Amino acid sequence: MQTGSTLHDDRTGVSALGGLGAQARGASGRLLSEIWMQDGAKRVEQALARLLCAEDDGETELMAAMRYATLHGGKRTRALLCLAAGALADTPAHMLDDVGAAIEMMHACTLVHDDLPAMDDDVLRRGLPTVHVKFGEATAILVGDALQAHAFLTLASLDAPGDNRIALVRELAQAVSAEGAAGGQAMDLSLVGKYVELDRIVAMHRMKSGALVRASVRMGALCAIADDAAQAALYCALDRYSACFGLALQVVDDILDATADTATLGKTPGKDAAAQKPTCASIMGLQAARQFALDLLRDAGEALAPLGPRAERLAQILQRANAYLFKHAPCA
Repeated sequence: MQTGSTLHDDRTGVSALGGLGAQARGASGRLLSEIWMQDGAKRVEQALARLLCAEDDGETELMAAMRYATLHGGKRTRALLCLAAGALADTPAHMLDDVGAAIEMMHACTLVHDDLPAMDDDVLRRGLPTVHVKFGEATAILVGDALQAHAFLTLASLDAPGDNRIALVRELAQAVSAEGAAGGQAMDLSLVGKYVELDRIVAMHRMKSGALVRASVRMGALCAIADDAAQAALYCALDRYSACFGLALQVVDDILDATADTATLGKTPGKDAAAQKPTCASIMGLQAARQFALDLLRDAGEALAPLGPRAERLAQILQRANAYLFKHAPCA
């Protein structure tokens, strides 16, 4: 991995990502990228509201709690990654909306379970009480279970060929399996209070959060393009992009947990240190972790170079992440 990347300065429009990232420079480029991201997030939000529309039977609050877990904010980064990769593959927008919604259901499932007292034990998420605080711990467990089921039901019900639906279901299942988010969470819990090498933290991050980022990118393409020998170069580039970007997101999260306030995070800050969790920030130090995140974002941009202009939206998501890091975790 290279070092010495230059910050994206949102005041000038200069990008550190190079290549495709340079295509969206300047105020007009930023405006256009924000328009499609805002529109995409809105469409996914509407799909979630439509797909999670059943009324409770009057004796339970399960569906109300499921909607609370999914429809109350969030950057929709994973859904936007799916939409951006889908644009690269010319996937129909209506299909991408539902696939993005399924991904967000699964992401919400992992968050609801991670927040439980037996896991990360948090009382705030997106600036609101966590699901177990508002609805009770038993309901929160069921919310996670039901959201996972509804995510797979959504994919199985897509207006798409059977092979495409199977590929999408397999991709999402793998992302949250023992080799993905579930295994990463187990590793995270096992490392509390221990001194560990950086490579173990990186491996945990790639499973706990990186696997779903990878699936989000791949699923946008898999809607329309099979992952076969003829498309090996495409999926190799997408996998390198998502590996770098997914890890960068978690490194930034580690930094902000140590430096940001509740308003910025939308959740309780300082929990990693309080719980004696080893993180990239605690092992490397804040400035080295920040540089690590910048290098990862730059490497993700370089991974897109072989894909040409059709990957512009994936590059624009990197630019937004770079600007976010510059704004919320500036150099000391």
